[in-house]
Amino acid sequence: MLDVAVIEEPAAAEASLDPIRARILAALAEPGSAAMLASRLGLPRQKVNYHLKELERHKLVELAEERRKGNVTERVYRATAASYVISPSVLAAVSPDPSRSPDQLSARWLLALGSRLVQEVGALLTGASRARKRVATFGIDAQVRFASAADRAAFAEELSQAVATLVSRYHDESAPGGRSHRVVVGLHQIPAASPAAPDAAAPDAAAPDAASADPAEDAGTEPEQEYPR
Repeated sequence: MLDVAVIEEPAAAEASLDPIRARILAALAEPGSAAMLASRLGLPRQKVNYHLKELERHKLVELAEERRKGNVTERVYRATAASYVISPSVLAAVSPDPSRSPDQLSARWLLALGSRLVQEVGALLTGASRARKRVATFGIDAQVRFASAADRAAFAEELSQAVATLVSRYHDESAPGGRSHRVVVGLHQIPAASPAAPDAAAPDAAAPDAASADPAEDAGTEPEQEYPR
């Protein structure tokens, strides 16, 4: 079983998004037969069997083993991956394209970069899996808490300069046999956890004052402050 599988076919994406099939995929983190899944999920066996066949057709589940029980052969399935990511390539012509409006200060452009990252790395993983090879990648994930918007802007400026320096030092356009790599660096605020909904039955549940509420605070973000260009 793979850690992560990338879904690149629209039909497979549609199959994975079906609520019942999504439950079956989650349940198949541990191998199981249609009868076992029906018991786990509280669903009719015939319905589970139908959805299993559809998931198998789209290579989201696979046959783990067959067990002989008297005159009956029990087919045991497992998910092909522990988790799945749907590639933006599924959206074809309407998938995000960062080349349309590149803007370092745009959250939508950062999202488009992330979408392209999923699409390109997904394609690499698919090809490498077929060739039974590994993909050479590198990633950094870090958190930084800024004391002010000015500090955040200064950090972004220093980071930009550092990356530009490294790229110019190692980039060799004429290197024979060289391979092009993409470097993506992003900076975004971590979304705040959604607060628990107030109990509607509680008579003294206080509602926020709509006139004084700050939309940015409600969304878990601070008011927009641009970085200096």
